[in-house]
Amino acid sequence: MRSRSTMPRITMALILAFGALTSGCTSALSESSSMTSSPSPEPSFAAGAPLREPAQLVSHDGLLRADIVVERRRVNLGGHALWALTYNGSYMPPTLRIRPGDKMELALKNTLNEETNMHVHGLHVSPSSDADNIFLHIHPGETYHYSFQFPKTLRAGTYWYHPHPHHASAPQVAGGMSGILIVDGLQQYLPANLRHITEHVITLKDFQTQGDAIKTQGLHIGAPTHRTVNGQLNPVIRIRPGETQLWRLANISANIYYKVRLQGQKFHVIAHDGTPVDRIWTADSLLLAAGARFDVLVQGGPVGHTELQTLPYQTGPGGNSFPQATLATLVSAGPSARPATLPGSSFAPTVDLSHEKIAVRRTVVFSENKAGTKFYINGKQFDPNRVDLRAKLNTVEEWTVVNESDEEHSFHVHTDHFQLMNINGRPHQGHGLQDVANVSAHGRLVIRIRFKDYTGKTVLHCHILNHEDQGMMAVLDIEK
Repeated sequence: MRSRSTMPRITMALILAFGALTSGCTSALSESSSMTSSPSPEPSFAAGAPLREPAQLVSHDGLLRADIVVERRRVNLGGHALWALTYNGSYMPPTLRIRPGDKMELALKNTLNEETNMHVHGLHVSPSSDADNIFLHIHPGETYHYSFQFPKTLRAGTYWYHPHPHHASAPQVAGGMSGILIVDGLQQYLPANLRHITEHVITLKDFQTQGDAIKTQGLHIGAPTHRTVNGQLNPVIRIRPGETQLWRLANISANIYYKVRLQGQKFHVIAHDGTPVDRIWTADSLLLAAGARFDVLVQGGPVGHTELQTLPYQTGPGGNSFPQATLATLVSAGPSARPATLPGSSFAPTVDLSHEKIAVRRTVVFSENKAGTKFYINGKQFDPNRVDLRAKLNTVEEWTVVNESDEEHSFHVHTDHFQLMNINGRPHQGHGLQDVANVSAHGRLVIRIRFKDYTGKTVLHCHILNHEDQGMMAVLDIEK
């Protein structure tokens, strides 16, 4: 039901917790250790503060240069001081903001007692050398200097950054190491009266607790968790009746899914996974599989409040059940604005691979063992020293992605975006490229991908990071 009142109300209840379910996504050792230890009392968390935007590091004159410190430290979450893994001391780290053609130089200092690295998720940039190279190992005490030269053709939209060390991606992201990266320029496709509207980052992160710390080991995907927006529990987002805002919805959690709904209202999608759509489309709810993003227009309703919710979602008979929860409260108040007429025809330039010559057709199979402790692509677990697929630069390939398991997987490819052509045998009429696609249990997708600009070793994997860490990743080598 629609949740409105004549006066703004702010929910002050405890944040909804997940039902405890065994996910089959941790090792038997971790599961055993978790069950034999005494559970810590679950703290109560305050909710209802105004939405805070993350700090921003913005490029100037074509360059973004910044120091990023990886550190374990206490952060304040819902009124509690918890140990977390942070970038620059914050659970919600700085938003990196660039433009197409910019250069980004980051000095990443690792103060942890374990290896780490950094991946700029969804960015079309070199996977080699000191750029988006997930094969790098930044050892404890080391500082590594990343240098990303982005092409002028880089698409505007919302991306994110996070660590990508094999076997440690899930613990580090779950511990707090994930942030937003924005490529400016999306507003150029909007009509003039909408180019300077209020913009909000709506970053979806979750955390589990263990004593006075965010849990990083023995993670169960379906375990009780706390879902945050910009590191806050049920924050208040303000809007005027009739006002149009741009929201950047991003799932930057380690493992969980969100099915997002703004009660009684529609989302007007203008970009998906960092790619502007060719035609704006509307939806009552949006499924954000692990790693996915949507840039949407939202218009304020009558005076009152509306809950931004995540709806119940089940990822298959062998997967996880995610219950309904309130993410944030949208308060509509103040002087009314005349609702803008939203563009409904063409939006950004069309990208369509449906008539391209296909150089190679492949089948990529996701599977797992019966215990749900080992995960495979084409029957093999990840080996960074083995090349699993070889592709040629400036060609288009068609892949059939097959899921042989009883749970959904979040398919993701680095370096180049893909076009989703077919879902479970039915043609998909998409509106642009993407870098994440959900594969249903025992389902299949057909995608087309163009390899352009960059060569080198990169990867494809399931973006449920527990699955990736336990083998569901493969090496793709793009050659001249």
